[in-house]
Amino acid sequence: MMYQAEIETLPLDQLRDLQNKRLRTLLPRMLAQVPFYREHWAGIDIGSIKTVDDLPKLPFTKKDHLRQEYPFGLFAVPTDQIARIHASSGTTGKPTVVGYTKADLALFDTVVARSLAAAGARP
Repeated sequence: MMYQAEIETLPLDQLRDLQNKRLRTLLPRMLAQVPFYREHWAGIDIGSIKTVDDLPKLPFTKKDHLRQEYPFGLFAVPTDQIARIHASSGTTGKPTVVGYTKADLALFDTVVARSLAAAGARP
């Protein structure tokens, strides 16, 4: 069973086009709105990252980066747009904090529904 057949059955070239389009929208937004990424990606021409195949040009974001930017340094939206916060217990140091907007939560719902459908769950 498929949850979103129109997306899940896209021809590979169309799926790649969609992924690349979204990537080219996301990266400039991250640079503009998250100071951490302006510093972390310093010296990288973000305009040269045009496809998902270019992602290895970017350095990894590690869990320590999340801790260093505690609590809200990696948020890409103002805190009044955060609908839910997840924080670790911080047993190894500072907790890690991730904020989710309403749009993030809706996307997460869709991802879970697609995963459950792929695993055979039925309504």
